Amino acid sequence: MSKSKETTFEVACPDCGAMIKVDATTGLVVTHTPAPRKRLFEDLESAAQHMRDQDDRKESIFRQSVEAEKNKTDLLEKKFAEALRKAKDAPEGRPLRDFDLE
Repeated sequence: MSKSKETTFEVACPDCGAMIKVDATTGLVVTHTPAPRKRLFEDLESAAQHMRDQDDRKESIFRQSVEAEKNKTDLLEKKFAEALRKAKDAPEGRPLRDFDLE
């Protein structure tokens, strides 16, 4: 008296909008239909404008890195002079370790 009728049902994914067909008896996914892809840009002109904006941004970042590289030697010299001054002001001898204090 048992009916062996297969039952499946479709579920829409709340995250991506894909359609998933699930077997009711086993709970396994039978088929998966991905959601249609959304267009990133409305037309070719807006895509071209986006590309130009990206190029301007890349050029700006490159200019900033070149300026930072030019000033790098000055910064390193200042850091070295400061570390040298601290080393001269520090007391001479072996530094104390936590192990020595116990």
